[in-house]
Amino acid sequence: MRKPYATYALVTVQVLLFIGMEVVGSSRGMNTLLLFGAKDNLLIAGYHQYFRLITPVFLHIGFTHLLLNSVTLWYLGREVESLIGSWKFLFVYFYSALMGNLFSYQFSPSLSAGASTALFGLFAFFLAMRRLYPHSRYYQVMGAQYQVLILMNIAMNLFSSGIDVWGHLGGVVGGFLATLFIGTQGKQGRAYKGLSLGVSAVIIGIILANHGYYNTLFH
Repeated sequence: MRKPYATYALVTVQVLLFIGMEVVGSSRGMNTLLLFGAKDNLLIAGYHQYFRLITPVFLHIGFTHLLLNSVTLWYLGREVESLIGSWKFLFVYFYSALMGNLFSYQFSPSLSAGASTALFGLFAFFLAMRRLYPHSRYYQVMGAQYQVLILMNIAMNLFSSGIDVWGHLGGVVGGFLATLFIGTQGKQGRAYKGLSLGVSAVIIGIILANHGYYNTLFH
């Protein structure tokens, strides 16, 4: 069992940033959220602020949002990190956040923030490991449970206002692809790595190719 230091660090950072936002203004205020790095399509496209494809994972809108995501990260992050180690865990976490925010950038015009893009990627970690290790009872059981959890959450998101369902879907895709990339060794591992890289390149390429649409709003 590895010590989940990365999980502890991530929870600490998002709590400190939440406190910082409340001190500066309000975590629910648009200006404060933009100041701290929330996702905003026009700023990404018009002013090339690409850091906003990552920084939203540290920010939360209101205490309830912070509490729910921090508790989920505390338990789920420690479990995943103990299985694959800190560096691989961070790769899955941030790649999920990136893909989630890219999906949100592509399909949702709303300002957004939150760790849920990455958390849905950690849910998808177990879906991918279920695929990679079909003879592991642990991954089969956990994968089945998280598959139901993802489907239930996405279904509820569709009927809830103020929730970035595209960010969640992108997080699932990112977590699945990232896990395929790091999950196995040998010939099978190389095949999955190639599949992960190829699909990732296509998705990112399509989204960035559409980047010009937003640029036309400024030029």
